[in-house]
Amino acid sequence: MLRAIYRAAWWLIAPLAVVRLIVRSRRERGYRRHIGERFGYSVGRVPEDDAPLIWVHAVSVGETRAAQPLIDALLAARPDARILLTHMTPGGRATGEQLFGDRVLRCYLPYDMPHAVRRFLRAWRPSLGLVMETEVWPTLIDECKHADVPLVLTNARMSARSFKRAAKFGAHAREVFGGFTRVLAQSPSDAERLSALGARNVSVLGNLKFDMASPPGLVARGRDWRRAIGARPVWVAASTREGEEELVLQAFAALGVEDALLILVPRHPQRFDEVAALVARKNLKLERRSKWAPAASKASAAASHEGVHALPQDVNVLLGDSMGEMGAYYAAADLAFIGGSLLPLGGQNLIEACAVGVPVLIGPHVFNFTQATADAVAAGAALQVQDPADLARALRELFTDKPRRVAMGAAAAAFAARHRGATERTVDVLQTLIA
Repeated sequence: MLRAIYRAAWWLIAPLAVVRLIVRSRRERGYRRHIGERFGYSVGRVPEDDAPLIWVHAVSVGETRAAQPLIDALLAARPDARILLTHMTPGGRATGEQLFGDRVLRCYLPYDMPHAVRRFLRAWRPSLGLVMETEVWPTLIDECKHADVPLVLTNARMSARSFKRAAKFGAHAREVFGGFTRVLAQSPSDAERLSALGARNVSVLGNLKFDMASPPGLVARGRDWRRAIGARPVWVAASTREGEEELVLQAFAALGVEDALLILVPRHPQRFDEVAALVARKNLKLERRSKWAPAASKASAAASHEGVHALPQDVNVLLGDSMGEMGAYYAAADLAFIGGSLLPLGGQNLIEACAVGVPVLIGPHVFNFTQATADAVAAGAALQVQDPADLARALRELFTDKPRRVAMGAAAAAFAARHRGATERTVDVLQTLIA
C-alpha cells in the first residue's frame, strides 16, 4: 500500500517539479535544460554498443567531486567500459563536465517514476549502477532489480537523524534498503545503521572523500594568490549556505585581529550577487575573485600568479565567486571554517581543507559528517565551535598562536593522508560485479 501511495504521489508531484525547475532557472539557467531527461527521455547508446556501461549517480557538486577518484580509477581499471555519470542539479552536471570532459557520458537521473526509470534503463543498458552516499530511491531500486542491474550504494553514510526517520517505515524501509546488491559504507556506525534498516552485503571500506586531492596546480594557484594578498591574517569561510553568511560576518566583526582578510565562498553560485550585496550592507570593502584574478580563471591547472595584482590593503572580504577552485582558496588561507554547520544544515566536507594542510574550524551541526568531524577533532586537525562568538574566539586564538596553528595544519595533513585508500578497496569490490 505504501509503495502504491508513493508512486501515485509522484504523478501529482511531477508537474509541480517541472514548475519548480522553471522557477529555479530564473536564478540558474541550467534548470530549464534537458528537462526530458528527468522523465527518462535520454539519448542513450546505439543498439550495437555492447561495451560494459558503469553508471554512477552523483546528485550534486559535492557528490560529483567525491566520485572523481573512483571514476578515474574505474576508467583505468576497465578501459573497455564506458562510464555514465548522472546528476540531479545543473551544478553537479557542470562539475562533471569540468572534471571529466568527454571521458564520460552524462545525463540527468529521471524522477523516481516507473516508466521514467524504465526508459532510462532501456536507453543506457547499464551493467552496474552506483549511487553515491545517501541516494535511496525506492522505484529506482525496484526497477534495477527487475532489469537485473546490480545497484550498489557506494560511499554510503547514514546519520543518526536519518536512521530514526527511515526506521519509522519499518518493513517498508527494510524492503527498500534490502534491494541494493551491495552497500559499501564509510564507517562502522554507518554500516550498523544501514544493516538495521535491512541492507544486505554491507562492507566498511572508508570514505572516498579522503582520496580527493586538490590538483597541484590548483594549490599552487592559491599560494600565488596568497603572495598577492600579502602577510595579512587570512581565513576562508567555505561552502557557506543561505543565512549563514550573516553569522560569519558577525564573527568577522567580533574577531578583533588587525588587517584580517575573510575569503567568503558561498556553496551555490546563484547566490554570489546576493552575498556580495550583504557584504556591502555591512560597510565592508569587497573584491570579487573573478575581477581581482581574471587571468587565473582562463589559465591552465599549472597557472602562475601572472596577471594577479596585489590585493588592496583596504579590502576586507574576497568573494570566492568561482567554481572548482576550493583547493586554491584553502591554500591561500591560514585557517578554514567549513560552512553548513552554524545552522542545522548538516555541515560540509572538511577533508579537502585538511588535505591541503589547513587547520579547520566547524560549527555544531555536522550530522552529515559526524564521523569525519569527530575523527578530525580527535586527531588535532579541527576544532568545533558553537556559535559566531565562539568562532571569533577560536580564530583570534589561532591567529595569535602560530605554533599551535602550524601544529594543527600538520595534524590536518596527516589525518587526511592516514585515511586514504577507500577508492582502491571500492574498485576491488566493484570489479566482481561488472559483467
